[in-house]
Amino acid sequence: MNTSSLAVLNCRAEASKRRRESDEARSSFQRFNLVTFQRSLSRSARATLTALALALSTLNNAFAQGTLTPPGPPGATMLTLSQIQPRAPISVPAIITKSGSYYLTTNITVGSGNVIVIATNNVMLDLNGFTISSMAAGASGSGILFNSDLRNVTIANGFIQGGVTNNGSNIYGGSGFAYGIYFSGNSPVNVLVSHVSIAGCLYSGIYLNSANSTVVESCTATTVGSYGIFASTIKQSSAMDCGGTAIYANVVSDCQGQSSSFGEGIIGNYVVANSFGYCAGSGAGIIAQTAQTCYGECNGSGDGITATDAQNCYGYSNTGVGIQSSMALNCYGYSGESDGLDAQGNAQNCFGFSDGGGYGVYCGYIANDCYGYSYTYIGLDAFIANVCHGATGTGTAFAVTHNINSF
Repeated sequence: MNTSSLAVLNCRAEASKRRRESDEARSSFQRFNLVTFQRSLSRSARATLTALALALSTLNNAFAQGTLTPPGPPGATMLTLSQIQPRAPISVPAIITKSGSYYLTTNITVGSGNVIVIATNNVMLDLNGFTISSMAAGASGSGILFNSDLRNVTIANGFIQGGVTNNGSNIYGGSGFAYGIYFSGNSPVNVLVSHVSIAGCLYSGIYLNSANSTVVESCTATTVGSYGIFASTIKQSSAMDCGGTAIYANVVSDCQGQSSSFGEGIIGNYVVANSFGYCAGSGAGIIAQTAQTCYGECNGSGDGITATDAQNCYGYSNTGVGIQSSMALNCYGYSGESDGLDAQGNAQNCFGFSDGGGYGVYCGYIANDCYGYSYTYIGLDAFIANVCHGATGTGTAFAVTHNINSF
Protein backbone atom coordinates (compact mmCIF):
# COMPACT_ATOMS: atom_id res chain seq x y z
CA MET A 1 0.00 0.00 0.00
CA ASN A 2 1.37 3.27 -0.99
CA THR A 3 1.61 6.33 1.11
CA SER A 4 -1.33 8.11 -0.54
CA SER A 5 -3.79 5.29 0.15
CA LEU A 6 -2.71 5.10 3.74
CA ALA A 7 -3.40 8.78 4.26
CA VAL A 8 -6.95 8.41 2.85
CA LEU A 9 -7.70 5.56 5.23
CA ASN A 10 -6.46 7.53 8.18
CA CYS A 11 -8.68 10.44 7.28
CA ARG A 12 -11.75 8.23 6.99
CA ALA A 13 -11.00 6.58 10.32
CA GLU A 14 -10.62 9.98 11.96
CA ALA A 15 -13.97 11.21 10.53
CA SER A 16 -15.75 8.07 11.66
CA LYS A 17 -14.41 8.57 15.18
CA ARG A 18 -15.62 12.14 15.27
CA ARG A 19 -19.13 11.08 14.12
CA ARG A 20 -19.30 8.48 16.91
CA GLU A 21 -18.24 11.02 19.51
CA SER A 22 -20.84 13.49 18.21
CA ASP A 23 -23.62 10.88 18.31
CA GLU A 24 -22.70 9.86 21.83
CA ALA A 25 -22.72 13.53 22.97
CA ARG A 26 -26.14 14.12 21.35
CA SER A 27 -27.60 11.00 22.95
CA SER A 28 -26.24 11.97 26.34
CA PHE A 29 -27.75 15.46 26.03
CA GLN A 30 -31.20 14.05 25.12
CA ARG A 31 -31.12 11.65 28.05
CA PHE A 32 -30.25 14.58 30.35
CA ASN A 33 -33.19 16.72 29.09
CA LEU A 34 -35.67 13.85 29.46
CA VAL A 35 -34.66 13.18 33.04
CA THR A 36 -34.76 16.91 33.87
CA PHE A 37 -38.28 17.25 32.32
CA GLN A 38 -39.52 14.16 34.18
CA ARG A 39 -38.22 15.51 37.47
CA SER A 40 -39.77 18.95 36.76
CA LEU A 41 -43.14 17.41 35.82
CA SER A 42 -43.15 15.37 38.95
CA ARG A 43 -42.65 18.43 41.16
CA SER A 44 -45.51 20.30 39.37
CA ALA A 45 -47.82 17.34 39.69
CA ARG A 46 -47.02 16.97 43.36
CA ALA A 47 -47.80 20.69 43.92
CA THR A 48 -51.09 20.37 42.00
CA LEU A 49 -52.17 17.33 43.96
CA THR A 50 -51.31 19.05 47.21
CA ALA A 51 -53.41 22.12 46.30
CA LEU A 52 -56.38 19.96 45.28
CA ALA A 53 -56.20 18.04 48.53
CA LEU A 54 -56.22 21.26 50.55
CA ALA A 55 -59.19 22.64 48.57
CA LEU A 56 -61.20 19.46 49.08
CA SER A 57 -60.42 19.53 52.76
CA THR A 58 -61.66 23.16 53.00
CA LEU A 59 -64.88 22.36 51.12
CA ASN A 60 -65.59 19.41 53.36
CA ASN A 61 -65.19 21.61 56.42
CA ALA A 62 -67.36 24.34 54.94
CA PHE A 63 -70.28 22.04 54.08
CA ALA A 64 -70.03 19.80 57.01
CA GLN A 65 -73.53 19.01 58.39
CA GLY A 66 -74.60 18.67 61.97
CA THR A 67 -77.78 17.03 63.11
CA LEU A 68 -80.67 17.19 60.65
CA THR A 69 -83.32 17.22 63.40
CA PRO A 70 -84.92 20.74 63.54
CA PRO A 71 -84.87 22.46 66.93
CA GLY A 72 -88.60 23.24 66.72
CA PRO A 73 -91.46 24.18 64.39
CA PRO A 74 -90.76 26.93 61.79
CA GLY A 75 -91.35 30.49 63.03
CA ALA A 76 -93.12 33.37 61.26
CA THR A 77 -91.01 35.02 58.58
CA MET A 78 -93.35 37.92 57.62
CA LEU A 79 -94.80 40.83 59.57
CA THR A 80 -98.50 40.76 60.33
CA LEU A 81 -100.83 43.48 59.01
CA SER A 82 -101.12 44.95 62.48
CA GLN A 83 -97.32 45.18 62.70
CA ILE A 84 -97.08 46.91 59.31
CA GLN A 85 -99.99 49.30 59.94
CA PRO A 86 -101.54 49.04 63.38
CA ARG A 87 -105.27 49.71 62.91
CA ALA A 88 -108.31 49.05 65.02
CA PRO A 89 -111.54 47.76 63.44
CA ILE A 90 -114.91 49.45 63.98
CA SER A 91 -118.15 47.56 63.33
CA VAL A 92 -120.60 49.32 65.68
CA PRO A 93 -121.23 52.95 66.77
CA ALA A 94 -118.10 54.10 68.57
CA ILE A 95 -116.42 56.88 70.51
CA ILE A 96 -112.74 57.12 69.60
CA THR A 97 -110.78 58.13 72.70
CA LYS A 98 -107.31 56.86 71.76
CA SER A 99 -105.07 58.28 69.04
CA GLY A 100 -104.39 55.91 66.15
CA SER A 101 -105.75 54.45 62.95
CA TYR A 102 -109.24 52.98 62.64
CA TYR A 103 -111.22 51.36 59.85
CA LEU A 104 -114.76 50.20 59.27
CA THR A 105 -115.36 46.51 58.65
CA THR A 106 -119.04 46.77 57.74
CA ASN A 107 -121.92 49.17 57.10
CA ILE A 108 -123.24 50.79 60.29
CA THR A 109 -126.84 51.97 60.74
CA VAL A 110 -128.29 53.69 63.81
CA GLY A 111 -131.83 54.50 64.85
CA SER A 112 -130.84 57.88 66.29
CA GLY A 113 -127.89 59.96 67.43
CA ASN A 114 -124.27 59.92 66.27
CA VAL A 115 -122.47 56.99 64.70
CA ILE A 116 -118.80 57.83 65.32
CA VAL A 117 -117.57 60.47 67.77
CA ILE A 118 -113.92 61.50 67.55
CA ALA A 119 -112.88 62.55 71.06
CA THR A 120 -109.09 62.79 70.74
CA ASN A 121 -106.34 64.18 68.52
CA ASN A 122 -104.25 62.36 65.90
CA VAL A 123 -106.85 60.03 64.41
CA MET A 124 -107.05 58.41 61.00
CA LEU A 125 -110.50 57.03 60.17
CA ASP A 126 -110.86 54.93 57.03
CA LEU A 127 -114.48 54.24 56.15
CA ASN A 128 -113.09 51.52 53.88
CA GLY A 129 -115.83 51.85 51.27
CA PHE A 130 -118.66 51.23 53.77
CA THR A 131 -121.72 53.36 54.54
CA ILE A 132 -122.75 55.10 57.75
CA SER A 133 -126.50 55.69 57.84
CA SER A 134 -129.33 56.73 60.14
CA MET A 135 -133.00 55.87 60.33
CA ALA A 136 -133.90 58.53 62.92
CA ALA A 137 -137.51 59.57 62.29
CA GLY A 138 -136.69 63.22 62.92
CA ALA A 139 -133.27 63.93 61.47
CA SER A 140 -130.75 64.22 64.31
CA GLY A 141 -127.16 63.52 65.22
CA SER A 142 -124.15 63.30 62.93
CA GLY A 143 -122.56 60.58 60.92
CA ILE A 144 -119.17 61.67 62.29
CA LEU A 145 -118.87 64.23 65.10
CA PHE A 146 -115.72 66.01 66.35
CA ASN A 147 -115.48 67.00 69.97
CA SER A 148 -114.29 70.54 70.66
CA ASP A 149 -110.72 71.76 69.95
CA LEU A 150 -109.41 68.69 68.14
CA ARG A 151 -106.52 68.58 65.68
CA ASN A 152 -104.76 66.25 63.23
CA VAL A 153 -107.64 64.14 61.97
CA THR A 154 -108.15 62.42 58.59
CA ILE A 155 -111.41 60.88 57.37
CA ALA A 156 -111.51 59.05 54.05
CA ASN A 157 -113.10 56.59 51.66
CA GLY A 158 -116.76 56.04 52.36
CA PHE A 159 -120.38 57.15 52.45
CA ILE A 160 -122.70 58.91 54.90
CA GLN A 161 -126.35 58.48 54.06
CA GLY A 162 -129.47 60.04 55.52
CA GLY A 163 -133.07 60.09 54.36
CA VAL A 164 -133.72 63.83 54.07
CA THR A 165 -135.27 65.00 50.79
CA ASN A 166 -136.18 68.26 49.05
CA ASN A 167 -139.93 68.45 48.49
CA GLY A 168 -139.44 70.44 45.28
CA SER A 169 -140.20 73.76 46.97
CA ASN A 170 -136.83 73.90 48.70
CA ILE A 171 -138.20 72.60 51.97
CA TYR A 172 -135.96 69.86 53.36
CA GLY A 173 -137.19 67.20 55.74
CA GLY A 174 -137.24 63.52 56.52
CA SER A 175 -135.32 60.93 58.47
CA GLY A 176 -131.63 60.45 59.03
CA PHE A 177 -128.82 62.77 60.08
CA ALA A 178 -128.85 66.46 60.90
CA TYR A 179 -125.20 66.65 59.77
CA GLY A 180 -122.90 64.42 57.81
CA ILE A 181 -119.56 65.52 59.36
CA TYR A 182 -119.74 68.19 62.04
CA PHE A 183 -118.12 69.46 65.26
CA SER A 184 -119.29 70.61 68.65
CA GLY A 185 -117.71 73.53 70.50
CA ASN A 186 -114.62 75.01 68.85
CA SER A 187 -113.81 74.01 65.28
CA PRO A 188 -111.07 71.43 64.58
CA VAL A 189 -107.59 72.20 63.21
CA ASN A 190 -105.50 70.32 60.61
CA VAL A 191 -108.29 68.15 59.27
CA LEU A 192 -108.42 66.34 55.92
CA VAL A 193 -111.61 64.81 54.55
CA SER A 194 -111.07 62.92 51.31
CA HIS A 195 -113.22 60.78 49.01
CA VAL A 196 -116.34 60.90 51.18
CA SER A 197 -119.85 61.15 49.72
CA ILE A 198 -122.71 62.51 51.82
CA ALA A 199 -126.43 62.67 51.03
CA GLY A 200 -129.75 63.42 52.71
CA CYS A 201 -128.87 65.60 55.74
CA LEU A 202 -131.21 68.14 57.29
CA TYR A 203 -128.53 70.80 57.72
CA SER A 204 -124.93 70.52 56.44
CA GLY A 205 -123.04 67.83 54.58
CA ILE A 206 -119.47 68.60 55.69
CA TYR A 207 -119.12 71.53 58.10
CA LEU A 208 -115.60 72.21 59.42
CA ASN A 209 -115.47 76.04 59.39
CA SER A 210 -113.03 78.09 57.31
CA ALA A 211 -110.96 79.64 60.12
CA ASN A 212 -108.47 76.78 60.47
CA SER A 213 -106.46 74.49 58.20
CA THR A 214 -109.26 72.18 57.15
CA VAL A 215 -109.14 70.62 53.70
CA VAL A 216 -111.88 68.80 51.79
CA GLU A 217 -110.90 67.12 48.53
CA SER A 218 -112.68 64.81 46.10
CA CYS A 219 -115.89 64.77 48.13
CA THR A 220 -119.57 65.12 47.27
CA ALA A 221 -122.63 66.36 49.12
CA THR A 222 -126.15 66.28 47.79
CA THR A 223 -129.63 67.12 49.13
CA VAL A 224 -128.69 68.94 52.32
CA GLY A 225 -130.79 71.70 53.87
CA SER A 226 -128.01 74.23 54.47
CA TYR A 227 -124.28 74.28 53.63
CA GLY A 228 -123.06 71.56 51.32
CA ILE A 229 -119.34 71.74 52.16
CA PHE A 230 -117.75 74.32 54.48
CA ALA A 231 -113.97 74.29 55.07
CA SER A 232 -110.87 76.44 54.64
CA THR A 233 -109.80 74.75 51.37
CA ILE A 234 -112.09 72.81 49.05
CA LYS A 235 -110.90 71.22 45.81
CA GLN A 236 -112.23 68.79 43.23
CA SER A 237 -115.53 68.50 45.04
CA SER A 238 -119.21 68.89 44.30
CA ALA A 239 -122.19 70.03 46.37
CA MET A 240 -125.62 69.89 44.74
CA ASP A 241 -129.22 70.57 45.79
CA CYS A 242 -128.25 72.60 48.85
CA GLY A 243 -130.70 74.76 50.78
CA GLY A 244 -127.95 77.23 51.70
CA THR A 245 -124.55 78.00 50.19
CA ALA A 246 -123.30 74.92 48.39
CA ILE A 247 -119.52 75.46 48.78
CA TYR A 248 -117.90 77.90 51.20
CA ALA A 249 -114.13 78.22 51.69
CA ASN A 250 -111.19 80.57 51.62
CA VAL A 251 -109.80 78.86 48.53
CA VAL A 252 -111.93 76.87 46.07
CA SER A 253 -110.64 75.08 42.97
CA ASP A 254 -112.12 72.68 40.43
CA CYS A 255 -115.48 72.52 42.16
CA GLN A 256 -119.19 72.62 41.40
CA GLY A 257 -121.69 74.15 43.77
CA GLN A 258 -125.45 74.42 43.35
CA SER A 259 -127.79 76.19 45.73
CA SER A 260 -131.43 75.40 45.18
CA SER A 261 -132.70 78.15 47.45
CA PHE A 262 -131.42 81.36 49.07
CA GLY A 263 -127.67 80.68 49.29
CA GLU A 264 -124.77 81.10 46.88
CA GLY A 265 -123.43 78.45 44.58
CA ILE A 266 -119.81 79.08 45.67
CA ILE A 267 -118.23 81.54 48.08
CA GLY A 268 -114.45 81.93 48.07
CA ASN A 269 -113.13 84.47 50.56
CA TYR A 270 -109.90 84.67 48.58
CA VAL A 271 -109.83 82.70 45.32
CA VAL A 272 -112.26 80.63 43.28
CA ALA A 273 -110.63 78.96 40.27
CA ASN A 274 -111.86 76.65 37.51
CA SER A 275 -115.25 76.24 39.13
CA PHE A 276 -118.98 76.40 38.41
CA GLY A 277 -121.45 78.01 40.79
CA TYR A 278 -125.23 78.08 40.43
CA CYS A 279 -127.98 79.70 42.45
CA ALA A 280 -131.70 79.39 41.88
CA GLY A 281 -132.78 82.24 44.19
CA SER A 282 -131.48 85.53 45.49
CA GLY A 283 -127.87 84.51 46.03
CA ALA A 284 -125.01 84.73 43.53
CA GLY A 285 -123.62 81.97 41.39
CA ILE A 286 -120.07 82.79 42.60
CA ILE A 287 -118.77 85.32 45.12
CA ALA A 288 -114.99 85.71 45.38
CA GLN A 289 -112.22 88.18 45.90
CA THR A 290 -110.55 86.73 42.79
CA ALA A 291 -112.47 84.59 40.30
CA GLN A 292 -110.35 82.83 37.67
CA THR A 293 -111.74 80.83 34.75
CA CYS A 294 -115.13 80.43 36.38
CA TYR A 295 -118.78 80.17 35.34
CA GLY A 296 -121.33 81.73 37.63
CA GLU A 297 -125.06 81.54 37.05
CA CYS A 298 -128.08 82.80 38.95
CA ASN A 299 -131.50 81.85 37.74
CA GLY A 300 -133.11 84.27 40.18
CA SER A 301 -132.39 87.83 41.28
CA GLY A 302 -128.77 87.44 42.34
CA ASP A 303 -125.64 88.08 40.27
CA GLY A 304 -123.92 85.52 38.12
CA ILE A 305 -120.45 86.41 39.47
CA THR A 306 -119.50 89.00 42.08
CA ALA A 307 -115.74 89.47 42.45
CA THR A 308 -113.15 92.11 43.15
CA ASP A 309 -111.07 90.74 40.29
CA ALA A 310 -112.67 88.62 37.54
CA GLN A 311 -110.44 86.93 34.96
CA ASN A 312 -111.56 84.76 32.06
CA CYS A 313 -115.02 84.33 33.52
CA TYR A 314 -118.59 83.98 32.29
CA GLY A 315 -121.45 85.34 34.36
CA TYR A 316 -125.17 84.89 33.76
CA SER A 317 -128.13 86.22 35.69
CA ASN A 318 -131.81 86.13 35.01
CA THR A 319 -132.60 89.48 36.66
CA GLY A 320 -129.36 90.46 38.42
CA VAL A 321 -125.97 91.50 37.03
CA GLY A 322 -124.12 89.00 34.86
CA ILE A 323 -120.66 89.92 36.21
CA GLN A 324 -120.07 92.58 38.84
CA SER A 325 -116.44 93.38 39.68
CA SER A 326 -113.89 96.08 40.28
CA MET A 327 -111.59 94.76 37.55
CA ALA A 328 -112.66 92.55 34.66
CA LEU A 329 -110.33 90.86 32.16
CA ASN A 330 -111.46 88.67 29.26
CA CYS A 331 -114.94 88.27 30.68
CA TYR A 332 -118.48 87.81 29.32
CA GLY A 333 -121.50 88.99 31.28
CA TYR A 334 -125.17 88.48 30.47
CA SER A 335 -128.31 89.66 32.21
CA GLY A 336 -131.93 89.22 31.25
CA GLU A 337 -132.94 92.52 32.91
CA SER A 338 -129.99 94.24 34.58
CA ASP A 339 -126.37 94.98 33.58
CA GLY A 340 -124.47 92.46 31.52
CA LEU A 341 -121.04 93.46 32.90
CA ASP A 342 -120.48 96.07 35.59
CA ALA A 343 -116.83 96.97 36.28
CA GLN A 344 -116.35 99.75 38.82
CA GLY A 345 -112.70 100.12 37.82
CA ASN A 346 -111.33 98.86 34.49
CA ALA A 347 -112.55 96.37 31.91
CA GLN A 348 -110.39 94.85 29.20
CA ASN A 349 -111.35 92.55 26.36
CA CYS A 350 -114.84 92.12 27.79
CA PHE A 351 -118.33 91.61 26.39
CA GLY A 352 -121.52 92.65 28.16
CA PHE A 353 -125.07 91.95 27.07
CA SER A 354 -128.30 93.17 28.66
CA ASP A 355 -131.51 91.81 27.26
CA GLY A 356 -133.53 94.35 29.24
CA GLY A 357 -133.04 97.81 30.68
CA GLY A 358 -129.51 97.56 32.04
CA TYR A 359 -126.07 98.48 30.72
CA GLY A 360 -124.43 96.13 28.29
CA VAL A 361 -121.04 97.17 29.72
CA TYR A 362 -120.66 99.71 32.47
CA CYS A 363 -117.07 100.75 33.29
CA GLY A 364 -116.31 103.28 36.01
CA TYR A 365 -112.92 104.19 34.60
CA ILE A 366 -111.26 102.68 31.50
CA ALA A 367 -112.83 100.26 29.06
CA ASN A 368 -110.30 98.83 26.65
CA ASP A 369 -111.29 96.73 23.63
CA CYS A 370 -114.79 96.02 24.97
CA TYR A 371 -118.22 95.50 23.41
CA GLY A 372 -121.52 96.28 25.09
CA TYR A 373 -125.13 95.77 24.03
CA SER A 374 -128.35 96.76 25.76
CA TYR A 375 -131.78 96.15 24.41
CA THR A 376 -133.43 99.27 25.88
CA TYR A 377 -130.72 101.18 27.76
CA ILE A 378 -127.01 101.98 27.16
CA GLY A 379 -124.83 99.56 25.25
CA LEU A 380 -121.47 100.77 26.64
CA ASP A 381 -120.86 103.40 29.29
CA ALA A 382 -117.30 104.35 30.36
CA PHE A 383 -115.25 107.31 31.53
CA ILE A 384 -112.57 106.43 28.96
CA ALA A 385 -113.26 104.05 26.08
CA ASN A 386 -110.36 102.81 23.98
CA VAL A 387 -111.18 100.77 20.86
CA CYS A 388 -114.64 99.90 22.13
CA HIS A 389 -118.08 99.53 20.61
CA GLY A 390 -121.58 99.98 21.99
CA ALA A 391 -124.90 98.91 20.51
CA THR A 392 -128.56 98.95 21.47
CA GLY A 393 -131.98 97.90 20.32
CA THR A 394 -134.05 100.97 21.32
CA GLY A 395 -131.79 102.79 23.77
CA THR A 396 -128.41 104.55 23.59
CA ALA A 397 -125.52 102.69 22.03
CA PHE A 398 -122.64 104.68 23.46
CA ALA A 399 -122.13 107.00 26.45
CA VAL A 400 -118.45 107.87 26.92
CA THR A 401 -116.71 110.88 28.46
CA HIS A 402 -113.42 110.38 26.62
CA ASN A 403 -113.54 108.46 23.39
CA ILE A 404 -110.46 106.91 21.78
CA ASN A 405 -111.14 105.06 18.54
CA SER A 406 -114.51 103.88 19.80
CA PHE A 407 -118.06 104.06 18.46
